[in-house]
Amino acid sequence: MTKPSRRSGPHGVPARPTEDEALLSVPLERPDALKHSDPWRVLRIMGEFVEGFDALADVTHAVTIFGSARTPADDPMYAKAVEVARLLAEQDFAIITGGGPGIMAAGNQGAKEGGALSIGLNIELPFEQGLNPHVDRGVEFRYFFVRKTMFIKYSTAFVVFPGGFGTLDEMFEALTLIQTGKVKHFPVVLFGRDYWSGLTGWIERTVLAQGKVSPHDLDLLFVTDDPHECVRHILSARERKTAEHPEVQL
Repeated sequence: MTKPSRRSGPHGVPARPTEDEALLSVPLERPDALKHSDPWRVLRIMGEFVEGFDALADVTHAVTIFGSARTPADDPMYAKAVEVARLLAEQDFAIITGGGPGIMAAGNQGAKEGGALSIGLNIELPFEQGLNPHVDRGVEFRYFFVRKTMFIKYSTAFVVFPGGFGTLDEMFEALTLIQTGKVKHFPVVLFGRDYWSGLTGWIERTVLAQGKVSPHDLDLLFVTDDPHECVRHILSARERKTAEHPEVQL
């Protein structure tokens, strides 16, 4: 397992910028420096893709669970995430999370309880966030876009628990890829009706009403409070994919 390395300065101030920050910023004092640093940074990005592909090459049958790192272990959603992951694991799905605390730890815990491979794809952040203790196979990423590629490439479904901007980012990334036909038979399950009702209602009342999405786009999201219903929805998508592509062993 690749162990993450995190460097933070006093009082939580990062000792140096993250690689994402360095990539996306322009040094005001020497903007010409990018001519020399950015081409070489491409090699580091390429190496990170290679490392991710190599570490996950044998993962063909997995579900990614997203949700807030701030969810405490005594939150009811934590227990639900453990149950969802365990039920999926019992159906021979590996479980992938971001490898951190909160809902991510719950997903990895459920994977281990169900006897499945528990994967954590960690990301370099300004402040400390190591791998949770339930991860069997951990991979460390510096760049968000490389990590996001791995989530999509090696998953057959997303289960999205209540979370913040990072959770929403991953959810909408998947929806965009599905809507544009880049991935098929890829269920996106929103777990927690009360939490997601405001968002789904806004999409229907405003986004759809103004013609920014099509009516069938609303079917890309499946909302539930029931772990068993969540798993049945994902299994149904797997059966449809198998029927269309019998040569693919899932």
